[in-house]
Amino acid sequence: MKKTKKRKKSSRMHGRKMGTHGSGARKNKRHSGMKGGKGMSGSGKRADHKKTKVTKIYGHGYFGKKGFTSIGTKKDKRQRINLQQIEGNLQKYGKEKGDAYEVNLPDHKILGKGDVNHKLIIKAKKASDSAIKKVKEKGGEIQVSEKKSKGQENKKPKNQESQAKDNKSKETETKKESAEAEEK
Repeated sequence: MKKTKKRKKSSRMHGRKMGTHGSGARKNKRHSGMKGGKGMSGSGKRADHKKTKVTKIYGHGYFGKKGFTSIGTKKDKRQRINLQQIEGNLQKYGKEKGDAYEVNLPDHKILGKGDVNHKLIIKAKKASDSAIKKVKEKGGEIQVSEKKSKGQENKKPKNQESQAKDNKSKETETKKESAEAEEK
């Protein structure tokens, strides 16, 4: 004997003079209360009635937090470019003006990796000392909009009083040294 598939109540109750298609009272069919909320509602961490659906579709990695991002592994968003890359792609980065190439990289820091074979005039936000040295050796220049050397980054600007004290102490030291030299 062949088993027949049981039809849903909604299709069985069509046109049975009750007007609700098998959902009981009219209030039961309205809104999303009968199906446990709209969409993915009820699929949260402590939920029960839609969790099986979520795990079936998305797998077991859907719930909970996974790990953390340490400060050391965060992506560094500063833009840098080496002289090697500029030299290799002069047609892309630079325009030829006379005997030199003019390169405009206003948001980049120029780093000194690689060799310079052409005269370059580079406009950049920052540049390393090695990059400036290499470009100058070939007769070019790097025009920097933001200039900070390694020693100046951590120093705070001195006020006028402390500068005056430093100058006085230097003067007294030089006077002492000159007096000692005269005695000898």
